[in-house]
Amino acid sequence: MTEHSEAVHHEASHGGAHVHRDDEGSKMAMWLFLFTELLLFGGLFLLYGAYRFEYADGFKVAAANMNSFIGAVNTIILLTSSLSVALSIAAIQRNQKKLAMAMLWFTVICGIAFLINKYFEWSHEIHLGIYPGGPALENMSNGEIIYFGLYYVMTGLHGLHVIVGLIFIGFIMNFISRDIITSTNFQKLENAGLYWHLVDVIWIFLFPLFYLLH
Repeated sequence: MTEHSEAVHHEASHGGAHVHRDDEGSKMAMWLFLFTELLLFGGLFLLYGAYRFEYADGFKVAAANMNSFIGAVNTIILLTSSLSVALSIAAIQRNQKKLAMAMLWFTVICGIAFLINKYFEWSHEIHLGIYPGGPALENMSNGEIIYFGLYYVMTGLHGLHVIVGLIFIGFIMNFISRDIITSTNFQKLENAGLYWHLVDVIWIFLFPLFYLLH
């Protein structure tokens, strides 16, 4: 009996009815969704590249104002959270429910820490008047203004994806606690992991573009 058949047999014997699962279809749908997300951010990266080529000096001046330390800390936080998500999947496959939940809790804490850091970073920049339409931009060049506009749009959109990812993981944790996600039925957890990895990969590109390229 295959693993899929065993899973369906297990669910039928415990739930009293046959439950149809299409794990491959679910995974394919998630990959298609992630592809659309890559197209979205890919377009923004191309836009960034075009403007950087045209306003190279302005971008260099603006980038010098960024806090690379906070950017580096957030990079470490997200990379660590990707590891914990992967460990949670490995744990649920071994039927280690408590360990899987612990790893997901750690991921959530990392995600919240990332958002808190970003909040303080944005608050400091806004306090200095560095935001679209802000007073500090009145004395800046077009390149600097475009740089900060892209910075707020791209990091803000990424932050929104972090929030969505945390909500996604929250639902997954609820499913694990209710034994909807088990060692024989963990595709939803894998999908959440794929989404979270995408969030991390996007940041890996954002970090050098806005914090390191001076």
